[in-house]
Amino acid sequence: MGRKWNNIKEKKASKDKNTSRIYAKFGREIYVAAKQGEPDPESNQALKFVLERAKTYNVPKHIIDRAIEKAKGGSDENYDELRYEG
Repeated sequence: MGRKWNNIKEKKASKDKNTSRIYAKFGREIYVAAKQGEPDPESNQALKFVLERAKTYNVPKHIIDRAIEKAKGGSDENYDELRYEG
């Protein structure tokens, strides 16, 4: 393959890495918000706020739905919200 293809491949890999990181971050945030309160965004303000932010980053609906369903299911995973001050 030529250098042109390598340039395209490098740009695509970089972009894919960033988008997957963003999707994973919002998946965890949605899971935590749904787990702490109701999985319904109308009754859970924290979840509603996270969903609005996720939509601004164009997070796919299947990722949002999967995180909410995972929180409803009551799996053994436990994500806690932490804040570090530095």
